[in-house]
Amino acid sequence: MHEQSAVPEAKVVTVTPLQIEAGSFQLPRANRHRVLIHASAATRSYCGQAGRYFVRRAGDIDLVPAGEEGGFEAETRFNTLELGLSSALIENVATELGSGRLGRLETRHLLRDERIEHLARALENDFRMGSPSGSLFADSIGVALAVRLLELKEKGPERSSRLSDLQLKRVLDFIEAQIQTPLSLDTLSKVAGVSNSHLRTWFKAATGLTVHRYVLRRRIEKARLLLLSGDSSISEVAHLTGFAHQSHLAHWMRRELGETPRSLKRSRS
Repeated sequence: MHEQSAVPEAKVVTVTPLQIEAGSFQLPRANRHRVLIHASAATRSYCGQAGRYFVRRAGDIDLVPAGEEGGFEAETRFNTLELGLSSALIENVATELGSGRLGRLETRHLLRDERIEHLARALENDFRMGSPSGSLFADSIGVALAVRLLELKEKGPERSSRLSDLQLKRVLDFIEAQIQTPLSLDTLSKVAGVSNSHLRTWFKAATGLTVHRYVLRRRIEKARLLLLSGDSSISEVAHLTGFAHQSHLAHWMRRELGETPRSLKRSRS
């Protein structure tokens, strides 16, 4: 088994692209919940526990809860994306959502879930770029994954609560004041006085945007105004608006506005 790279184990959510050789693939017990998303063409494998063959296709998901082990015999080499979620994250989200299951997850095989796959790809893309989006993005993805995994077992009733006008204003004002600094879901939740999962849900209900997307758009708008009205260099503007580096700013500005920082600066002359 060849591991391309890994995120430090202390992280709430980790992402590890794996290349697995043909033969025995074993997952030893771990203190993290693991979500494996098949990333190759159809791969035939034999599961000793079930006593039969399976065919895993791109997008098939296996869930191995913390403390459990897994594995199978693969007939050909394959790629998979392994996401690790801390037990504390699952337990905290279960508590915040009012689940009585205390964050217990069950082993699942060959699961198909577009939401999990979408979240995993977003996390993988950011990881391959060197994680320029920072902890706010990873935290948000981790909470969203935890919510979805808990929903697989049972769906609780929808909550009708929301952020008060004062809570929303506190969060928005804090984002504006700290736009240059790395922001985390945990920090913003404390500003609002609610749990991470509630902020994630209620913020989108109030603004129509996820927390990460809102912060990203505010950073882009701040950068646009600085580029149009100031004499700061593009790298200085990236720093002042909380982007990891100049190319990170250029990537998101081109994606959101259809323009680059250089074209905006040229438009001033």
